Amino acid sequence: MENNELKSKSTDNVYEEIANRDHIIIKTSFIGIAANIFLAAFKAVIGLLSNSIAIILDAVNNSSDALSSIITIIGTKFANKKPDRNHPLGHGRAEYLSAMLVSAIILYAGITSMVESVKKIINPVKPDYSVISLAILAAAIVVKIVLGRYVKNTGEKVKSGALIASGADAVFDAVLSFSVLVSAIIFIFTEISLEAYVGALISVFIIKAGIEMMIETLDDILGRRADTDMTKEIKEILESESEVRGAYDLILNNYGPGKNYASVHLELPDTMTVEEVDILTRRVQSKVFKQTGTILVGVGVYSFNTKDGEEAEIRNHIMELVMSHEWALQLHGFYVNIEDREMRFDVVMSFDIDYDEGVNIIKADVLNSYPNYSVYIAPDVDISD
Repeated sequence: MENNELKSKSTDNVYEEIANRDHIIIKTSFIGIAANIFLAAFKAVIGLLSNSIAIILDAVNNSSDALSSIITIIGTKFANKKPDRNHPLGHGRAEYLSAMLVSAIILYAGITSMVESVKKIINPVKPDYSVISLAILAAAIVVKIVLGRYVKNTGEKVKSGALIASGADAVFDAVLSFSVLVSAIIFIFTEISLEAYVGALISVFIIKAGIEMMIETLDDILGRRADTDMTKEIKEILESESEVRGAYDLILNNYGPGKNYASVHLELPDTMTVEEVDILTRRVQSKVFKQTGTILVGVGVYSFNTKDGEEAEIRNHIMELVMSHEWALQLHGFYVNIEDREMRFDVVMSFDIDYDEGVNIIKADVLNSYPNYSVYIAPDVDISD
């Protein structure tokens, strides 16, 4: 009874932390939206009054940042909808769709900005800066730096990659705005107009940001390699159990930021009963969810020899044979039945070799040393660290 209460409290704490994290992310995004709209409006007015394409494009950049945050919030809200019959694992991947839309908007803004900048380079228009407009632009730079540091620090506290990236982007936007200010000052003192070229430079960075965001989102949709820190943490939790000799084949299925479902193979002594395995499985599922928020939906089992001392010698020999190949990354799940002359194991192979070819090479090596054995080899994908 006491264990069930503790488990319930642990689960409640995880859900509470997730809800609190989402609240912080949305609140910070709203602050960013308000600041970017404010800055975009002021820069647009200044740009139009001073006839400066560079300042106008800087305003466009702030507007795209605000629009991106709005779409992100909408995506986050939709992604947090409860699972239903048609979407039993939730709607988390909606965030990736919203991110793809944001990247398309940023890319479009960058391309149109570049077109306008090139037009101004071909047909230059003399800007008309005032002291007030430059003072407002300088103040906007300070605001953007403060905003960027705040958003980035908040992102680091709640471990939000989106907020960290947004904060870093805001600081970089301040650098671009500073280049606009410098070009304006140069024009005032030298009559040399660089603002169209600065506008083109800003456009390049906007396009670059859009392309990078699109590529990153595509990686999430297609399925990128699981985060190394996350996989190591989960394996450490599993291997902290005294019965577990090793944790392998960990697969993380991502259904939106922070929404992970996992499966894994555990190497356990061949003396354990099904009941003992069942108790262990439920225990590790609870621990993994409590400490990482990852739902361990599947736990497979490899048996580990404990009854025959000769097994260790054979295992070590097979290990040497397999790991002598550079493309063989790991051997696990090894089990040998000396009486029936059978052995089975899995080999993780790199992407540098065809799996069938790798299995045939290893099988030939093993049969050369153990010709009277039946050998069963399962190739594994190098799916996580």
